[in-house]
Amino acid sequence: MFKEEYEVNNLGSPQNPGPEMFKEEHKVSVLGAPQNSGPVMSTVVHVQDEPGVPDHIVWSLFNTLYFNICCLGFVAFAYSVKSRDRKMVGDVIGAQSHAATAKCLNIWALTVGLAVLVIFFIRFIIIPASYNSL
Repeated sequence: MFKEEYEVNNLGSPQNPGPEMFKEEHKVSVLGAPQNSGPVMSTVVHVQDEPGVPDHIVWSLFNTLYFNICCLGFVAFAYSVKSRDRKMVGDVIGAQSHAATAKCLNIWALTVGLAVLVIFFIRFIIIPASYNSL
């Protein structure tokens, strides 16, 4: 087995031998494992995961920047931030309520925004192109 010997001062730290040794020294032999096998005490820390409440903040930010019809994207973003704040405080019910509202507003903002985009595309791209080809 691996064995090392150190000269240790009375504070328990290794010390190089020198001409001025005023502290009491002890010889300690260090083996790989402790010699007496007593009961081993351990501490277990259980870390709880934060609640799995989606706050839809990225989707709300996307709708705020690109499909902000009637400010639905901005209102969805505000509810997403409220949901995140409630989640950080630990109010899971409030976080779920605000997240559901943000999700509903995001769906409406995306649907209305895409409908306006399709109508715009048909009205200003396809219809004038069909008149020019005649």
